[in-house]
Amino acid sequence: MIELYYWTTPNGHKITIFLEEAQLPYEIHPVNIGKGEQFKPEFLAIAPNNRIPAIIDRAPKDGGAPISIFESGAILLYLAEKTGKFISSDIRKRVTTLEWLFWQMGGLGPMAGQNHHFRNYALEKIPYAIERYVNETNRLYGVLNKRLADHEFLADDYSIADMASYPWIVPHAAQGQNLDDFPHLKRWFEAIKARPATIAAYAKAAEINPAPPPTFDAEARKHLFGQTAAKTA
Repeated sequence: MIELYYWTTPNGHKITIFLEEAQLPYEIHPVNIGKGEQFKPEFLAIAPNNRIPAIIDRAPKDGGAPISIFESGAILLYLAEKTGKFISSDIRKRVTTLEWLFWQMGGLGPMAGQNHHFRNYALEKIPYAIERYVNETNRLYGVLNKRLADHEFLADDYSIADMASYPWIVPHAAQGQNLDDFPHLKRWFEAIKARPATIAAYAKAAEINPAPPPTFDAEARKHLFGQTAAKTA
């Protein structure tokens, strides 16, 4: 059994997509980040960076004690290796999968996240910051589009690299992006969107957080923005 500590964000969706694809039994523990639940001691014990997602694997492959993992990319890689699914045993395909997984973790996710913040959530609209991150997101969409021009999926076979990137493309309109400008990316996006596991994962999200607020109230902003080492809740 996989225990998933989760909220309805792109990084959270990555893990539910994998778990649904692999048909692994799992239990969701919602962590409402707008209410500061990510700062509870029991969550910090497995996710010291106070960010979702995190998992506890109660039945690891070695048969030993439960294993906890934080960081979405590490979780995807762990689950792929546990199940032998969605990462190739062929060294070249495996390297390609890892390249695109780390590309998402280091590029698409952080840049799109800053895009969301400055474009949609910041109380003060700073034109330079908005332009900077909207443009960088656009560049990264272009990188994906070029890759997908002659590859069905990022590493040819559907993999954890695709699962990592797809949820960050879902809010494309909120990022100021038009998928019609990226036809190969759009083809890939629609193919993943139609997969039964993707549909199931997003249905779970709707059950857990049926009416996500379009903006954050003062309490949520306190928990989500402006944290420092001295002020973490």
